[in-house]
Amino acid sequence: MVEIPQSTAELAAILETPVDLNFELPDPEDEAIQENEFNDRIEYAWKVCDRFDLQTDIWRGRIMRAVRDREKKGGDGRGTGFLNWLKSREITKSQAYALIQLANSADTLLEAGQLDPETINNFSKRAFVETAKSAPEVQKLVSEAAQNGSRITRREVKQLADEWTAMNSELLPEEVKSKAAEGTLPPRHLAPLVKELEKLPNSHLSQIQREVAESPDVDTVKQLTTDARSLAKYLDAAAQVQTLRNSSIDMEMALDEALRLDCLNTAADLVKQATQLEQTVAKLYTTWKRLGSLSDRLYVDTGASNPHLRSLLTCLETLTNEVIEVHLDDAGERTVRLKVIDS
Repeated sequence: MVEIPQSTAELAAILETPVDLNFELPDPEDEAIQENEFNDRIEYAWKVCDRFDLQTDIWRGRIMRAVRDREKKGGDGRGTGFLNWLKSREITKSQAYALIQLANSADTLLEAGQLDPETINNFSKRAFVETAKSAPEVQKLVSEAAQNGSRITRREVKQLADEWTAMNSELLPEEVKSKAAEGTLPPRHLAPLVKELEKLPNSHLSQIQREVAESPDVDTVKQLTTDARSLAKYLDAAAQVQTLRNSSIDMEMALDEALRLDCLNTAADLVKQATQLEQTVAKLYTTWKRLGSLSDRLYVDTGASNPHLRSLLTCLETLTNEVIEVHLDDAGERTVRLKVIDS
């Protein structure tokens, strides 16, 4: 007999607790019911449904995970059996994996000891997933909040994660952490800044850290978050542009000039668009070669007795020749011509 983990057994006991779904909802037309009483009764019914829905979906996710894993071990290796099982129950693949993720999140929190099974009813489904993705320290904060009776939604998880980030990130100067601790600098503004700073190399951190330490206020944090995002985008895109890699341009000096002229965001968008253009050209070339190859093959396989196929090939010559012509509007008043030089 398979031994049931203690945490799972405890959770099972909770799920076996009957839930009364036979509510006496307030009459929306009864003017004798005060607004507060009406809202309280509606909120109670909603929370019970939400709790029942969460508990049911965790077990549905576990069931589907078991079916999927069984199929992986003894099936055809393509998951056909699992997909057929879902189809017979009118469950889409995306729905199934969302529930499996929910079950995985619940099990992760239980096994790590970060979740008291008795507090499961205080969570929303999305809060489970977000909590499982969080750092262990954040999981502990969320668990403590749930044990204190707080209703845990994804918003609460994000708020606690932001607070932990603001107080513990090594990328933020002490002046900023002090303001956050005092409550004069909301953590929700600092978390995005930390996220952007994590993308930057050490050589580009000091200037931003110095500026935020000198003016630890909301407006400065927002502006530096935007600057850090543009800087990260610039550095990432510049490293991908082949045209720039093959040149002698000093990208760091170009970056300094963009910063001095306060046009970093424009420069970042410029190199990003250059990256996309290079990728588009490469894809265009391979598609053009493929189209020409298919046209040649079809031409060989057809003859004068197949006039319609020959007409098709003739019409497509504007796309298979060295000069590609494409109309930019239905009327054909604007045309773009690209010459492909295969060297």
